[in-house]
This record gives sequence, C-alpha cells and structure tokens, in this order.
Amino acid sequence: MEKEFFAHETSIIDEGCIIGKGTKIWHFTHIMSNCTIGENCNFGQNVVVSPEVVLGRNVKVQNNVSIYTGVICEDDVFLGPSMVFTNVINPRSAVNRKSEYARTLVKKGATIGANATIVCGHDIGEFAFIGAGAVVTKTVPAYALIVGNPARQIGWMSEYGQRLAFNQEGIAICPESKEMYKLANGVVSKIA
Repeated sequence: MEKEFFAHETSIIDEGCIIGKGTKIWHFTHIMSNCTIGENCNFGQNVVVSPEVVLGRNVKVQNNVSIYTGVICEDDVFLGPSMVFTNVINPRSAVNRKSEYARTLVKKGATIGANATIVCGHDIGEFAFIGAGAVVTKTVPAYALIVGNPARQIGWMSEYGQRLAFNQEGIAICPESKEMYKLANGVVSKIA
C-alpha cells in the first residue's frame, strides 16, 4: 500500500507511527516511535517529535521545533519557528525522570510564536496566542494573548488572530471576520 503522506528523503520516521493523509514532513525532521499525526499537517526542517506525541489535523510545525513526549496538540495548532516544549519540571543529566514526564495539552486553534518555551504541565487554551519569545509557566485560558518572560496575559485574540477590544457590555467584534465575542467573568467565548 502506498503511503498517503510526503516525507523528504532526509527525514526519519521511526516504527509504530501513524501519519495522516496529506501530511508533509520536510528536510532533516525526525518523527520518533509511536507518534500519531493527523491529516494535512506540515513539518518544517530540523523538527524533532519525540515518542508517543499526538498531533491533530492541520497542525503547522515550523523549522527547528522540538515536541517532546507528553505533548498533545489538537487540530489547527500553529507551532512557530524554534519554539520548544519541555516535559520534565526539574531535569538533571544524572537523574532519570522518564517516568515523570508531564503532559501538556495545546487546544484547538492555538498559536505559539517563534522561540517561545512552554514549561510542561501547563495547558494552552483554544485559540490562545503565545507571542514570540514568551516563556509560559502557567495554564493559558482560551483566546488569551500571552507575552513576555515570564509570560503574562495582555489581552484577548479572535479565532482569526486579531486583537479583541471589548466594550462596556463585554462584547468585541473581530475586525477581520466580524465574528462576535463575549467576555464574562474572565472567560471569552464566541457568540454563535
């Protein structure tokens, strides 16, 4: 049976991986054992995906990204150039902590900018936007705009990646899509 994904001849895909139709894996990328990768994903060059990572559909992984065991990305996640996940909170070279890998869940539609670091065990909410170079050390709410080191929230983003400005009634309209959002009790939701 012919594979339904593209893998550049310099890429390495270990045994036990499930790779979805239409996925593209580019130069010098290593997909390690037992990973599950959805349809229509794209991996830039020099990416490493550690064993048992799970990625949903249409995940975009830019050049030089490291995705370590314990990471799960839902559909439509964007991982910017040279961003990195961790999977142990207190690593030491001489201490084996493979049994202590912490899970990190990146929910649907989230963006993580170039050179950002996501410290393990902190989930990233739906459509959250992590700015370039941010160091995330706590859980990120849905639609949150996060920047800095340590990362802090400075606003809210739409599903189109536009900054939201809420009025006194807690309503914002995305300037690009014209979709409406509501902010109530520190939680943003899209109005259907």
